Amino acid sequence: MDVSSKYDLEEARHGGIGTVTPKEEVDEDLPITANRSAKWWYIAVHNITAMVGAGVLGLPYAMGLLGKTAGLWAIIPFQLIVMIGLDIVYMVTGGSSLHQAYKLFGGTQSFGLSAWIVVFAATELLSCQLPNFNALFLVSLLAAFMSISYSTIGWVSAVAEGKAAAVSYAILGGTTPKIMGIFNGLGTMVFAYGGHSVVLEIQATLPSKPGVPNSTFKPYMWGVALAYAAIAYCYFCVAFAGYWAFGNGVASNIMLSVERPHWLVAVANLLVVIHVFGSYQMYAMPVFDMAEDLCRRKNIKNKLFTRVFVRSLFVVFTAFIGITLPFFGDLLGFFGAFGFAPMTFWMPSVIWLVVMKPSKKSWDFWLNVLNIVVFVIIMFLAAIGSIYSIIQDAKTYKFYQ
Repeated sequence: MDVSSKYDLEEARHGGIGTVTPKEEVDEDLPITANRSAKWWYIAVHNITAMVGAGVLGLPYAMGLLGKTAGLWAIIPFQLIVMIGLDIVYMVTGGSSLHQAYKLFGGTQSFGLSAWIVVFAATELLSCQLPNFNALFLVSLLAAFMSISYSTIGWVSAVAEGKAAAVSYAILGGTTPKIMGIFNGLGTMVFAYGGHSVVLEIQATLPSKPGVPNSTFKPYMWGVALAYAAIAYCYFCVAFAGYWAFGNGVASNIMLSVERPHWLVAVANLLVVIHVFGSYQMYAMPVFDMAEDLCRRKNIKNKLFTRVFVRSLFVVFTAFIGITLPFFGDLLGFFGAFGFAPMTFWMPSVIWLVVMKPSKKSWDFWLNVLNIVVFVIIMFLAAIGSIYSIIQDAKTYKFYQ
């Protein structure tokens, strides 16, 4: 084995900085790094699929709540909260979109939301057996196309319908619900920008060049640039058009507010289902990677156990939580607070200060400190608001319908 090959895994996981670990001992059987033949356009597709998801559907709702004036030991728990939390939200999103499409096509109420979440979970039980990240490329490509499609249908339909009768942009409720709604809205906004949680896993699918430090950086940035152009289009169009059309009356999922034409809205909901089908696996794969690595470290080498049982158990767990707490808008705020606020907004600043050790007299130091303080405050406020909203919604919800 040549010396450069020893750096493969750590370069893939940490951008070229890390300890030397023999490649064949660590990455050939794990789903993230088993296949490192990705191209830059794979990166674009995976990032669009990861970033544009349930969060974009809740942006108009977050604006309605806010009104017009709107280390390492710590990272892994937060990352797991993000991954698992997203997949719970995707279970609810997939089930509710199937349910909405079913009703728009003339279905009865006898087949409720819980049943549709089970249907969606059944599809994920099959797809979770895909061996590695690059095996998801076609699923991810389809999902990325679906996300742009349903985002377009959502904002164009909202504009076409025009402003709702007696539309209002005032913040709803008395003092306490209003304040809690603002807090929850902050968490929902944070949730929408949380796709960064899988950037290292996506970068790890690129092939590295022996002897060339950070050789994956340039192709990765090409993919990121394309992805963010599509992400900006989806986010801003959906958020502003949805809020303009429906004001504070917008549903927690914009596709539940758009009503005409029925067939097009039904199709858009099915596009959402296809997209979150792929997005679910994007965030489940890193969890599978961690779980299978842990099994191997514990000397559990039975692939039937690690792949079939462990992965299936994860799908069943996220489905159960989604069925039990199917409060889409509240879950966005909750997981935005506990997972995305640390991973995306303030934890990177903490790590940068620890690693770079900038002078306390520099702007860099104080800007990062300000960023940490602001988003830690937002994290706690969003957590309070989302928990309050979950409790309020649970009072009137009929469970397991």
